[in-house]
Amino acid sequence: MKFDRFFKVLLPHDDKFYMFLERSTQNLLRASELLTAIPQKSKAERESIVRQIQDLEHEGDSITHEIFSELNRTFITPFDREDIHLLTSALDDVLDFLNGSATRFVLYKLKECPPNMVKLIDILDRSVGELHRGVSFIRNLNKPEQLHQVLQKVNEYENQADEVFETAIAELFEHEKDPINIIKLKEIYVGLETATDKCEDAANVLEALLIKHA
Repeated sequence: MKFDRFFKVLLPHDDKFYMFLERSTQNLLRASELLTAIPQKSKAERESIVRQIQDLEHEGDSITHEIFSELNRTFITPFDREDIHLLTSALDDVLDFLNGSATRFVLYKLKECPPNMVKLIDILDRSVGELHRGVSFIRNLNKPEQLHQVLQKVNEYENQADEVFETAIAELFEHEKDPINIIKLKEIYVGLETATDKCEDAANVLEALLIKHA
C-alpha cells in the first residue's frame, strides 16, 4: 500500500462527500426519469414535466456548490480532491444538457418526438442509472467488480448513443423538408447525445479512481 493511502486509512473516515455525490446522482436520476415521460405527454403535461426538471437542475447546482464549498473547508478527503471536483462537474454537466434538451421540447413547441429521439432519451436514462449505481460503489473500491460492470455499461451506452445520433441526423436531413424544424430537432439531438458523452466523462473519473486504488 502506498504511503498516502496508508495515511488516509489511519485517519477518521468522513462520509459527507460520498453522501453529496449520491445525492447528486439521485437528483440526476429523477430528472432523467422525468425526461423519458416527455415524448408521450401532451403540451400541457410536457410543460409541467419541464418545470420539474428545471427545479431538479437548480437542486443539482446547489449540491454542486455544497460539494465545492466543502472541498474548500476540508483538509482530508476520502479520495483525491481533483477527482471529486471532476466527478462533480461531470455529473453537473449531464444534468445541464439533459435540462437543456427537455426545455427545448417546450420552447420549440414540438408536436411529436421522432423514434430515434425516444431511443436517445432511453439510452441516456439507462446510462444515468448506471452512474447512480457506480457512485454508490466508490465507498468500497477494494471490491471493483461491480464498478467495472458499470463502466462497461456506460461505455456501451455512449457507443449506442453515437450510432443512434448519426442515424437520426442522416434521416433528418433526408426526410425533413422544413429547415426550421431541422434546426430544432438537430439541437435537441445534439443536447441528448452530449449528455451521454458527459456520462462517459463521469465514468472515466470513476475508472481513474479504480486505477488509483488498485
